[in-house]
Amino acid sequence: MIVDQFILDKKTSEHKYDADKKSERPIRSVAKAISWRVIGTLDTLLISYVLTGKVALAASIASIDFVTKMFLYFFHERFWNKINWGK
Repeated sequence: MIVDQFILDKKTSEHKYDADKKSERPIRSVAKAISWRVIGTLDTLLISYVLTGKVALAASIASIDFVTKMFLYFFHERFWNKINWGK
């Protein structure tokens, strides 16, 4: 489908690709970071509980994981937003 658009309608495809090159606003990166961390933290909580058998320890691990990885994800997103490769 993408190949067909690229070959058959190059000008229309170029306009679509140009629209994709716009940078995301930081608030979108924040929303993505939070939503992804909720999923990731639930995963960490479950794995920590299975490995330790202790809810309090699992919650402590998941809490630290939530905060640190949310910040890492945000800056990772902002960094990749500056790279034009693949846009």
